[in-house]
Amino acid sequence: MRKIYRASCHCGVVVVEAALDLAQSSYRCNCSICRRTRFWPAVAMPDGFRLVSGESELTKYVFGAGKNHHFFCRHCGVRVFGVGNDTPIGRMYGVHIGCLEDVDDAALAAIPITYVDGLHDRWNEAPAFFAHL
Repeated sequence: MRKIYRASCHCGVVVVEAALDLAQSSYRCNCSICRRTRFWPAVAMPDGFRLVSGESELTKYVFGAGKNHHFFCRHCGVRVFGVGNDTPIGRMYGVHIGCLEDVDDAALAAIPITYVDGLHDRWNEAPAFFAHL
């Protein structure tokens, strides 16, 4: 069941609210940016996502085919969310689970994870090795 969660960057400048179902799978990807930043997103649809504060303090990073937009707080460097513009479910927001406020460790540990091989554009397959993700 979807619930509204609040997520923020480390310095608190960027704040979002998102309707998430933490009983649904989250994602860990081995692509170059997710691996380097340890991004762990839960999916929010556009009608369930709101940037509360910090829009002017975001830095956008786009690479490769430009399908995904990665937003970082320009002060503390934390990526609270990213936008997938060309995904199997259409436009979506990936909200970094590590940035969720008021979610305890037991709840975080219970979130299911789907591992995807984004490094090789095999989004429906797990990479050969994923324990490090």
